[in-house]
Amino acid sequence: MVPTLMSDLPHSPTLFESPNTEPLAARMRPRTLDEYIGQDHIVGPGRLLRRAIEADQLSSVIFYGPPGTGKTTLARVIANSTLARFVAINAVLGGVKDIREAVAAAQASRRGGVRTILFVDEVHRFNKAQQDALLPWVENGTVILIGATTENPFFEVNKALVSRSRIFQLVPLTEDDLRAVAAQALADEERGYGRRRVDLLPEALDHLVNVANGDARALLNALELAVETTPPGADGTVVIGREVAEESIQQRAVLYDKEGDAHFDTISAFIKSVRGSDPDAALYWLSKMVYAGEDPRFIFRRLLILASEDIGLADPHALPHTAAAAQAYDYVGLPEGRYHLAQATLYLATAPKSNSTMGFFDALAAVQKEREAEVPAHLRDANRDGDSFGHGASYAYPHAYRDHWVAQQYLPEALQGKVFYDPSSSGYEARIRGDVARRREAQLAAMLEQESGAPGEVLTVSPRDRNRDRWLERTVSSSGERLAQVRDALFELADPRPHHLVLDLNAGTGLLTWEAARRTPEGQVWALERDPAAARTLEAQAANLDELQRPVVLTKSVTELTAEELGQVRFDVVLGRNALSAAGGAADAASGGQELFPALLRVTAPGGRVVLAEAHGRRAQRLYRLLDWSARPELQERLAARLESAEEGIYSGASQRLGPEPEAVRAAALAAGFESAQLATRNVTTPQRLSSALVENWFRSGGARPSYVDLIGGSFSAEELAELRSLFVTQLAESEQPWTSSLYLLQLTAPG
Repeated sequence: MVPTLMSDLPHSPTLFESPNTEPLAARMRPRTLDEYIGQDHIVGPGRLLRRAIEADQLSSVIFYGPPGTGKTTLARVIANSTLARFVAINAVLGGVKDIREAVAAAQASRRGGVRTILFVDEVHRFNKAQQDALLPWVENGTVILIGATTENPFFEVNKALVSRSRIFQLVPLTEDDLRAVAAQALADEERGYGRRRVDLLPEALDHLVNVANGDARALLNALELAVETTPPGADGTVVIGREVAEESIQQRAVLYDKEGDAHFDTISAFIKSVRGSDPDAALYWLSKMVYAGEDPRFIFRRLLILASEDIGLADPHALPHTAAAAQAYDYVGLPEGRYHLAQATLYLATAPKSNSTMGFFDALAAVQKEREAEVPAHLRDANRDGDSFGHGASYAYPHAYRDHWVAQQYLPEALQGKVFYDPSSSGYEARIRGDVARRREAQLAAMLEQESGAPGEVLTVSPRDRNRDRWLERTVSSSGERLAQVRDALFELADPRPHHLVLDLNAGTGLLTWEAARRTPEGQVWALERDPAAARTLEAQAANLDELQRPVVLTKSVTELTAEELGQVRFDVVLGRNALSAAGGAADAASGGQELFPALLRVTAPGGRVVLAEAHGRRAQRLYRLLDWSARPELQERLAARLESAEEGIYSGASQRLGPEPEAVRAAALAAGFESAQLATRNVTTPQRLSSALVENWFRSGGARPSYVDLIGGSFSAEELAELRSLFVTQLAESEQPWTSSLYLLQLTAPG
């Protein structure tokens, strides 16, 4: 193909010449900017492109837009107005040879002081080699490039060419623009129908404008067909009515190229409409794709992705429903298969939404960024080397526990507490969201529970041991289940309303704080935590909530709260776990809360409720009850009764270590001014993993606090204590035992 040079071929039809045999759309191409209709955003008065054309100072440009919007027409206007040499190439027909010829001629003209404008129609049709051949000549100014393309130049045109050109996007013509185009064609005596009597009725024009869909070429082609095929009436007038217009342009021109922008833009609009729960818009974009001939299997593939990405567990049926619809389409095919497309689209558009599956990518990022973490020992495969290395030995089988769950750590040690899955508040996930959060909080509380525990828990008064066995005993135990039961018991009695103000006396890990925040969405939660580090952790967790729903975290106890801090706030519900020692210290705990209860009365609203859960030290788990004496009858006869008596003696009588009697605590609350005080005892029995190190610690003396052997040692000789130690280690070490923790619940009501 030889490049077309307008000045070289004055008598031959070129890309921009319009002999009478050309279609109306070609003949009516504007020759000047004054004749150009539409695209005011780039060629309106004062616009950069208009000024450049009028001043003949054009630099390289690329015109991008759908068919019929005036890209080639703008090139024609430039050709008619510039003093530069103008060469046109069609990328469909041209190649590197044509580019070289055009460049050679441009170099010659440049030596004569004449610039060359090279117009490349359908520039995106040039392959990479052809575009690369053009690049250096655009870069050094040998040619000024005008490219025209229906595809996004940022994807389809060489990036270097794009970076050296201004991109002007042309948009579909408005209805007013199309009416002006029709009027121009009917009035032009030289190129249009100005010399013929044509009566285009308003309803016919409305139809042509509507179906042309912003494409001036489609409008003019339909108008030409209507005029040329309609015989004139008796008076010589060609009357174009609605019926003729409908026959001339029967289907709307839908801009849709399966590999172009329209394809990607339309599927994007479709998916965003489904994601945005707009079934009407979803059906519209679906219909547009089907009408344009899009492969329904492509649409189903995108819907299958959306079912997991944007809905996920908010509606677990979304994925199988969509898969079933896709399979049904494969069985049925078109046209009836459109029912299955529509059904799947409507189901997904109206389903509750959640993108919680994106948590996988957070986990993937953690894998990529964190240093490699070993699988925790209790999660390793026990079939291969469990006997040698103890792999899997401490694993707690969830089905052996209540509700088939145990607060066991499954993440590597370095990632404990990391959250990847965040259930939404929609659909099915709204039902499981609370359970997921409660289990996490129970796991966290179990992991961070202080080893010193509550008064009277003999299991924890021995010296602290920080080796791995001790760590496993704590984290792979049922502490989380026990704490969850304590939490549930507290809230059963407190029964906060959605608008209540709630005070958590001893927030710790937030076991009660977060449950209170969930139950009082229209109220507010205050959390007291004396440990600054723990308080900062609570505040960091609270940052995930909306600002108005975040708990107020204070690093002090209730006895230290001032009137200035409280203002007019009084709490409808006050909750506390082990609050006696947390609020008033050991001395106040021993006294039964003589400082705590007056402070509680000051902060509780009239008629408000205070619910406390305190460890019942005198009813702690008895270790002798865990032994199976039948295996050692000779020891039973000599030691069993004495061990029972010695251990029961630990819990009898007054002892600061065991804390006050529940009745004494109740009396202190009534003495402080509470209207009523009710006591209830609750036993919580859960499986407990007893590590070897823990059992050994029971029989290790010399710590800051007395151990089990220190407390019972006066009743036995050294040899008998050695026999007991051997029995405990043999029967209990590395075993799982039913462990009963006892607590008392104190429910107080403030005067109304």
